[in-house]
Amino acid sequence: MKIPARAFTHGGKFHADDVFSAALLKLIRPDIVIQRGLAVPPDFDGLVFDIGGGMFDHHSADRAARRNGTPYAAFGLLWKVLGAQLVGEHQARLIDEDFIQPLDLNDNTGSPDSLADAIGSFNPLWDSKDDPDACFAQAVEFAGVVLRRRIEEANAITRADDLVRKAYANMRDGIVVLPCYAPWKNALYRTEALFVVYPSLRGGYAAQCINDTRRKAPKRPFPAAWAGLADEELQAGSGIAGLRFCHASRFLVTGDTKEAVLAACRRTLGLS
Repeated sequence: MKIPARAFTHGGKFHADDVFSAALLKLIRPDIVIQRGLAVPPDFDGLVFDIGGGMFDHHSADRAARRNGTPYAAFGLLWKVLGAQLVGEHQARLIDEDFIQPLDLNDNTGSPDSLADAIGSFNPLWDSKDDPDACFAQAVEFAGVVLRRRIEEANAITRADDLVRKAYANMRDGIVVLPCYAPWKNALYRTEALFVVYPSLRGGYAAQCINDTRRKAPKRPFPAAWAGLADEELQAGSGIAGLRFCHASRFLVTGDTKEAVLAACRRTLGLS
């Protein structure tokens, strides 16, 4: 879809829906001019959203909804058309599920959402003389930073998927070893992997359990006796030199070396 040079949305109090819609349009076409008002001018030639009853409005009784029942707001309707060209179809769907649907639900039902509240805080205070359009522009700039980072993150995950899948192809005993830290969840959930091992961004190595997608809990958590232990206590309790920490929830261990955390995974599996 080609974005025109002008767009129109409602005036008055703004919300996360129209703000993020504007941020999305500006991300794709930075020079777009977005006008606000209480009614769409009869001769307006451009894209209209969150007002006017067009394809990017959601205020009619027959508003569109997703398969899971979550109704679309303007942001979701725009993302449905534009998202795939920014991040690909798979990541566009994930961003809609994790990021956009809560905002759409907030706008349609008033369901609590902290990000929507943060955007709403940009509105002029009741007793201020701030220009609402200037406040809207500030909110759009803020939303643009958030949206840009989500898009960059999604594209980074796509780049990581190839690296993680190659490591998965060399998996042994359910343990996937990455050559560097990379986002791995997207590629390893719904696989046979049990653990992933990688160089930690804090130094040393980490091993993390892969969650069962239905239970949303580790398939094979680290031993209960290790939970919350660190350094000498963990090494004594596990019998593995070089281990540094086991999370109290038993989904993560860290160690000085790759060998130490690999040994923790194998011990958990009863292989050593």
